[in-house]
Amino acid sequence: MPKFVIERNLPGAGKMSPMDLKGIAQASCNVLREMGPRVQWQQSYVTDDKIYCVYIADSEQDVLEHAKKGGFPANSVNAVRAVIDPVTAS
Repeated sequence: MPKFVIERNLPGAGKMSPMDLKGIAQASCNVLREMGPRVQWQQSYVTDDKIYCVYIADSEQDVLEHAKKGGFPANSVNAVRAVIDPVTAS
């Protein structure tokens, strides 16, 4: 399945409490259970005003459907074309 990086604009995201973040994660997981295995959440990175999420999904449309059902913004959805790391330089 393709991998996607989702940019979510959430002003003040970096100041959210652990309970707020837990609530967002629970809402996401509830939608994922409903949608079945066609969408999988790998991890998310919280910055000051955005959350960047990495998902594996059948399609970009599935990622957008997850966002809509969960009430999350999906300001940008980009398919990952390659993954590089320090080993790539060797």
